Amino acid sequence: MSKVVGIDLGTTNSLVAYVKDGVPHVIRDQQGDGLVPSIVSFADNGTIYVGREAQRRLLTDAQRTVYSVKRFMGKGRDDVQEEASHFPFRIGGDGGVLRIGAGDKEFTPPEISAFVLRELKHRAEAFFAAEGEFDNEVNRAVITVPAYFNDAQRTATRDAGRIAGLEVLRIINEPTAASLAYGLDKRHTGIIAVYDLGGGTFDISILRVEDGVFQVLATNGDTHLGGDDIDVLLMDRVLATTPATSPEHMQEIRKAVIQAKWDLSERDETEINVAQDSKVAQDSKVAQDSKVAQDFGPAYAWRITRAEFEALIQPIVDRTLAPCRQALADAGLLTSQIDEVVLVGGSTRMPLVRRRVEELFGKTPHSELNPDEVVALGAAVQADILITGNRDMLLLDVTPLSLGIETMGGITSKIIMRNSTIPATGSEMFTTAVDSQTAVDIHVLQGERELVVDNRSLARFKLRGIPPMPAGLPRVQVQFQIDANGILSVTASELRTEIEQTVEVKPSYGLTDEEVERMLMDSFENAEADFAARLLIEARNEAENVIHATEKSLRASDIDQIEKEELAAGEKKKIESVLAGLKMVLNSSDRETIQKWTQALNDTTRHLAEVMMNRSVKAALSGRNIDSM
Repeated sequence: MSKVVGIDLGTTNSLVAYVKDGVPHVIRDQQGDGLVPSIVSFADNGTIYVGREAQRRLLTDAQRTVYSVKRFMGKGRDDVQEEASHFPFRIGGDGGVLRIGAGDKEFTPPEISAFVLRELKHRAEAFFAAEGEFDNEVNRAVITVPAYFNDAQRTATRDAGRIAGLEVLRIINEPTAASLAYGLDKRHTGIIAVYDLGGGTFDISILRVEDGVFQVLATNGDTHLGGDDIDVLLMDRVLATTPATSPEHMQEIRKAVIQAKWDLSERDETEINVAQDSKVAQDSKVAQDSKVAQDFGPAYAWRITRAEFEALIQPIVDRTLAPCRQALADAGLLTSQIDEVVLVGGSTRMPLVRRRVEELFGKTPHSELNPDEVVALGAAVQADILITGNRDMLLLDVTPLSLGIETMGGITSKIIMRNSTIPATGSEMFTTAVDSQTAVDIHVLQGERELVVDNRSLARFKLRGIPPMPAGLPRVQVQFQIDANGILSVTASELRTEIEQTVEVKPSYGLTDEEVERMLMDSFENAEADFAARLLIEARNEAENVIHATEKSLRASDIDQIEKEELAAGEKKKIESVLAGLKMVLNSSDRETIQKWTQALNDTTRHLAEVMMNRSVKAALSGRNIDSM
């Protein structure tokens, strides 16, 4: 059997995990990093970069590099007009279909997400192969989404999985996955609040666990609220005094404020430093030349304390509290009735967030597990449950928003109410408005407002073939059915004549089945070229690691003494020569040449590495600290 994994497809970072011997593990790269930045970059030569390499290209080719695409999943062009100016890449489209431009190409959000999912798939397959697994193919996955994702966003996520060559066994809500990772399903009974603040989305879910039944009582949130909003707030403060000179300079500013945000989770103050021109920041030699730096202008510096930072972001953090209170009200609970509070998402590392959550619920929240990894771990647990049936457990999730249809006068008639347990069904009876009407328009809506114009349109279709009858005589039944993934299908039937029409609801700006199949076929046709590009990227990454290690050794404080006492004549000079050669070919498209020079540098530095290791061991044995070497 092929492998099955759990995937957290995040706004900022994504992860893949699996279960071994009943324990979930995040799959890491060779450097031990489990995070894959949810960033995709398109080089002008056709190479597609995903993850860390794409993240680096934000500073050199921002207009061809796409990030935070999760905020666009299931959205129409009109939904994102206000924030489009904050991104370096083009955001456009026609007919309501949102498309992201990178260079001379355009992609839909599910296509961009599919590149990230495919990278996670490759990482998992490489890991299983290295573990000696006979069948290391990964083509099945459980993928998580924010609990407050609507039908269109869930469908877009499932489409992304299909484009990436994955059978999506289940789409599971992120708070539910987090609870699984914490093992809270093993409680005999209890009520859990899961507060999930990520890079681009916020969720609050209230769950009851009792005798193996894992029931979501209520959920609420905002699919457009997260750490990205804090980044934008800080960027706007910097840009007010230091305008960006290019898209790349904008990304330098973004990188600086994100680092400051991280720093202030650990320190009482930090400094945001940004060069006024991207050329200064990109060329270290130029940056060190005070005269040239002066020509470009002084660096921007903003020393900010944690207190100032928290005062600035408090309105954003406070926006998360109203959905928490609403979820409690929907569940019919008081904060005193909550047994456990769990923190999920990288943005919950901020001390202000933790304090505000503790103040609201009156108890210290769980934060033992890495908030970046907990959702992926839970997704792996759910995948294991689906495949092996190891646990005697039932998950009962809810639909986050009400679903209904348009009726006369532009009114929304709700058929399934929000926070209904899924799978769920609901139906209502309607009739015709005029004599001899032979077709009925069905307009499917999602939202809590009473008027159609205030809710989200999900789909439109017609029930045709109704025999001519006086108005009010036909009996048209509309039935809604939500599956375990939260995906909706609608059936309309005229009961007197048994005429019926069923559709799986696809948003008007979503991908058709034919488009998804075409994208999947494109990935198959380009598989060989994609694999070659991947090998080239991996060769460059390995070369960069060797370069970094070599340069670090050559900068050692006692390198002159080592050269004099323990290296052969001309050995250090040869290392420097081979190092320069590898740097020269690093950006070429000839993978074999890069690998040849990488191996040459490895071979040339082997003796130096042995000498430095021996000296470190001797220092440790003599009571000296290795870090002082």
